[in-house]
Amino acid sequence: MIGGFTLLEVLVALVIVGTALAASLRSVASLTQNSQDLRAAMMATWSAENRLTQIRLSQEWPPLGRRSFACVQAELPLRCDEQINPTPNPAFRRVEVIVVDERTPTHKIITLSQIVPNAI
Repeated sequence: MIGGFTLLEVLVALVIVGTALAASLRSVASLTQNSQDLRAAMMATWSAENRLTQIRLSQEWPPLGRRSFACVQAELPLRCDEQINPTPNPAFRRVEVIVVDERTPTHKIITLSQIVPNAI
């Protein structure tokens, strides 16, 4: 009798190897997506912090209301939505910067806010 594998054993081994490879590819794809999401969150945070720092350093007294502007970081097309609200103390205003990805405008990446004093 010659030793070897039967066709059934080979097919079972191929199914097992194929399943393991599919699981590996799925985990690599998941890691890649997580890395892209983390990069987008970092870029969005930089954009929001840049705007809030600009207001703070220029001692700007922003007008109440809402405005949007492009805040591109690297090659990532971002849009910053700035909302200025009053506070109970009229000498302060609350500035909120919401950063969204222009490719998926309904996807809010990050929101940062700060209280701005009237520099006058």
